[in-house]
Amino acid sequence: MVIDVHGPSCERNRSRDAGGVILGIESTAHTFSIGWVNGLGEPGKSHSAFVRPLEGGIHPREAADHHSENAGSILKKMLSEENISLKDIRAVAFSQGPGLGPCLRVGASVARSLSTKLDVPLVGVNHCVAHIEVGRERCGCDDPVLLYASGGNTQVIARLDGRYRVLGETLDIGIGNMLDKFAREQGIPFPGGPKIEKLALEWLESNPNASLKGLELPYAVQGMDLAFSGILNAALNLVANGKPLAAVCWSLQEHVFAACVEVAERAMAHAGKSELLLGGGVACNERLRSMCSIMAESRDSTSHVPIKPLCIDNGSMIATLGRLQLLWGEETKLSASGVRQDLRTDETEILWH
Repeated sequence: MVIDVHGPSCERNRSRDAGGVILGIESTAHTFSIGWVNGLGEPGKSHSAFVRPLEGGIHPREAADHHSENAGSILKKMLSEENISLKDIRAVAFSQGPGLGPCLRVGASVARSLSTKLDVPLVGVNHCVAHIEVGRERCGCDDPVLLYASGGNTQVIARLDGRYRVLGETLDIGIGNMLDKFAREQGIPFPGGPKIEKLALEWLESNPNASLKGLELPYAVQGMDLAFSGILNAALNLVANGKPLAAVCWSLQEHVFAACVEVAERAMAHAGKSELLLGGGVACNERLRSMCSIMAESRDSTSHVPIKPLCIDNGSMIATLGRLQLLWGEETKLSASGVRQDLRTDETEILWH
């Protein structure tokens, strides 16, 4: 699959040219993707392959096998269709963590091999920070609070003292995983989020005056943190008790998105920020985007979200952060290129603000 990541650009870091092409390799979970940016940070197209289990969730070993089997063909296709030669590549960036260990190791191995063969710098990057930086770069926001909503992560993040600090996060499972688990119990294949969004919209269109009465679910907010396992079980019980699936999908979205936006708004107030940036795969959901815009407008702030191909995991976002780290930091030595399944957002030093 080819992901077009061209969109409106930000001028902030374009004055510094890293020279040549920065390659980015993404392999944290179900996606293996290779993308690129030029020396000015302008992204090209990411070429990707996705694991789509026929039943159940993602099996790390099976996903890693998928990535290994597809890595070579994706690289060849990307170089051919983007008209890039190996001699154009200035550096190779890869997702060092967080993510599924077997999957991360495939991407890291491919990156090390390319870096060594081409004799160019290797750059290990923080996957979560890559979502932030590609959003900042392409949306033109400067110092936002990030609502990071993806399969494995749900965090509310703001920059302080040279790092991105986690002001609130899920205490159990990521919002995307929760939606996928709910969908799987209804026989909806992975990924379940888009189908839930479709069913919710169909319910609202056929019931324009829909009420949450009889569809109430536990609220997911716990202070500045979130918890989704309880609301998942409650939603499953509603379906088991005869409530229409589409109605429950609508209620589930309304409850969990409202909880995320509430924590994000509180973070904006506490941190004194006037920009909200939405990132991660769940950021493709139009209802979540709308809720963020409504909240930001109500407090005289702005809400930003990159084009959908840059919300899902992709190689171009890894290349974006790799370029910044090369310009303001240094390359990753082979001895320090081991993957980190548990890498935290706030462990990465931010030098380029």
